[in-house]
Amino acid sequence: MITLSLAEIAEVVGGRMHDIPDASAEVTGPVVRDSREAGPGSLFVAFVGERVDGHDFAAQVVEAGAAAVLGSRPVGVPAIVVEDVQAALGALARHVVRRLGTTLVALTGSAGKTSTKDLIAQVLRRKAPTVFTPGSMNNEVGLPLTALTATDETKFLVLEMGARGIGHIRYLCELTPPKVGLVLNVGSAHIGEFGGREQIAQAKGELVEALPPAEEGGTAVLNADDPLVRAMASRTKAKVILFGESGEADVRAENVRLTDTGQPSFSLHTPSGASDVTMRLYGEHHVSNALAAAAVAHELGMSADEIATALSEAGSLSRWRMEVTERPDGVTVVNDAYNANPESMKAALRALVAMGKGRRTWAVLGKMAELGDEALAEHDAVGRLAVRLNVSKLVAVGGREARWLQLGAYNEGSWGEESVHVSDAQAAVDLLRSELRPGDVVLVKASRSVGLESVATALLETGAEGEVAAR
Repeated sequence: MITLSLAEIAEVVGGRMHDIPDASAEVTGPVVRDSREAGPGSLFVAFVGERVDGHDFAAQVVEAGAAAVLGSRPVGVPAIVVEDVQAALGALARHVVRRLGTTLVALTGSAGKTSTKDLIAQVLRRKAPTVFTPGSMNNEVGLPLTALTATDETKFLVLEMGARGIGHIRYLCELTPPKVGLVLNVGSAHIGEFGGREQIAQAKGELVEALPPAEEGGTAVLNADDPLVRAMASRTKAKVILFGESGEADVRAENVRLTDTGQPSFSLHTPSGASDVTMRLYGEHHVSNALAAAAVAHELGMSADEIATALSEAGSLSRWRMEVTERPDGVTVVNDAYNANPESMKAALRALVAMGKGRRTWAVLGKMAELGDEALAEHDAVGRLAVRLNVSKLVAVGGREARWLQLGAYNEGSWGEESVHVSDAQAAVDLLRSELRPGDVVLVKASRSVGLESVATALLETGAEGEVAAR
């Protein structure tokens, strides 16, 4: 964070200083909410959680060198006390972002946010210093914490914005006003919370409504292939740039194909030229993510060749998102267990099949959460798709939703041992350990709450120990 005195911070957040001997003392380090990350010159933000109260660690963080605590009550060490810690954190982020004048890029969508954010960051940082959201820290706490890591040297600030309802993205945009706003798609993720796709579109479109007008540099980057996203052009005064495979897209892909290893290759076309891209990431769904990143980068002054080179060299920066590891025995484990929705589940299945040409493929799948009334039908559809794509083995893990995954596969024609339902992750691991053969490809995917990353971890540990049964 930029250097600020405790007196300045107290004024910005509307707080009262307690036990601060020198109000001119400065915060020169990061703003943190985890006491283990506190260090010299840091500001520790004390939240009261369901199980842990950050105020209890006040003395510990000051001993580690923190300049002060931002909390809701005095703690016997230097502290700035406010009524609402979350609101104070947001106010501090808003102050710092406005003072820096950094070009802020914000993105949202139902699927692919984190992967696209990682691509944008890897492309832009070739041009200038770039700060971006780590992982999926895209809510009212994670977003301001990320913004506060920007410094005077930061040229681009790339922020992922999530939403659980109407008004959430509007609030995040008030904290960190974007200049460039990207909407990826409107899908089924969180449809149970929102109540329908139209409501999701309403919420996601708050991003483009928050952009400055075109004459002030505001740019809305919209998916030409998604009608609900494309319609958001009428909700903004910013310049509109379309990306996609549509012939009407300003930034588009032509000659899309997958390599023998399942990595997308295409010709990138921009208003200023074209260049070829072959990605290191897996799955055709990354083409749309790459085009979104390319559209943002082009608007910020990068050439087609510069963008294509960066996209071709970009990797996965966030854990458990199409994380591909090959064991010594040739079994390939694809850990995509961070989250799941119908769109990302179908894309992952297609990527699995592309990667597994000539090899046995396993889809180890669990519940897709927050789908509301559509939950069972969507699980049934994924099970059916696994059969249509000729996935060799489907392992449905968990309760009712997993049973519908397996039932969908059965009803589509998977009557033998091609699909099976198991009760939990350990049962899936036991099955795979007994039946995997060298050369098999295993996809592991479910919503985060299911915790199926443990299956991928166990399989990789098995491979390292040489326990896999070779048949």
